[in-house]
Amino acid sequence: MADTSELQVGRTPIVLGIETSCDETAAAVVARTADGQGSILSSVVRSQWEQHRPYGGVVPEIAARAHVECLDEIIASALSEAGIGFDDLSGVAATAGPGLIGGLLVGLTAAKAIALVHGLPLIAVNHLEAHALTAGLTEGLKPPYVLLLVSGGHTQLLLIEDVGQYVRLGTTIDDALGEAFDKTAKLLGLPQPGGPSVEKAARGGRADRFALPRPMLGRPEPHFSFAGLKTAVRHAAQAAAPLDDQAIADLCASFEQAVVATVVDRTRTALRIARARATVDVLVVAGGVAANQRLRAGLSDLASREAVRLSIPPIALCTDNAAMVAWAGAEHLARHDTSALDFAARARWPLDADATPVIGSGRLGTKA
Repeated sequence: MADTSELQVGRTPIVLGIETSCDETAAAVVARTADGQGSILSSVVRSQWEQHRPYGGVVPEIAARAHVECLDEIIASALSEAGIGFDDLSGVAATAGPGLIGGLLVGLTAAKAIALVHGLPLIAVNHLEAHALTAGLTEGLKPPYVLLLVSGGHTQLLLIEDVGQYVRLGTTIDDALGEAFDKTAKLLGLPQPGGPSVEKAARGGRADRFALPRPMLGRPEPHFSFAGLKTAVRHAAQAAAPLDDQAIADLCASFEQAVVATVVDRTRTALRIARARATVDVLVVAGGVAANQRLRAGLSDLASREAVRLSIPPIALCTDNAAMVAWAGAEHLARHDTSALDFAARARWPLDADATPVIGSGRLGTKA
């Protein structure tokens, strides 16, 4: 965290960010200097997963109620940790979509109230854009670059041309990658969230035991599809039943290997398409699935072969958090791009509104 005293509170723009799009309630404070450098003054995240665990997935009504119960406390904690008050803020940003509409309404309404009471600009932030711009906060990275976003609710490849200028290169035609991990874990009786459980089991597995498909491999458009892979895992599990621990580990390892091969192939295609449009020498990976070590290794190898730099924000900033929301808000505030107080929350909000619709694109998977 940065030293607030060094930021000349009241001179350097400071933004409060609020994130309530799914099952994390978060608030953070970031500062952005005139030359575009960012620093995190505080970041508070409270997960709700224990409340959803009995249901095997996120329950929207439970998520919204949990946000209401703790958001005020988390905002107060973020301000206290940053050593500032509302009067020191230059603006307030909140995720306005995409996500679970009940949760979005909680966070956006709180931001509107703060903006109104304290006379602050409001910035309604696209959750996908917050992920897309995080590397600017952590590394000072400026566009253009290619973003691979892999999370429980979204799987997309985007060309980030500038703040507010995004070109969708590829998207999932059915399920998000994080959803595929979660459902694979559930099928095999592993704990949720599924990503860490599958990865842990896969460490002791043989990736060559089960022949699983690599969906969309070699297609000219870098889209993804994971529904068929999940079905293949189910069929393999049924054929090998009853499953012992080794069979579960082997299935997880085979699943991971198929995922990595698919994602690497689709990302390679996206990089080559992007390079036909712009000078791109950085690949940014964001989203909770970016924590997977086998996927990181595969993408690192791809980056070396394609002569691009691989940038992956710290894990805490890959998963849902409010620091990325505050930073996206600060970037827009620096461009005098703010939102009206009647801005409406949006369950769906594509970054590239002009992109050709694809079957299933825009789905929120386990977050819908």
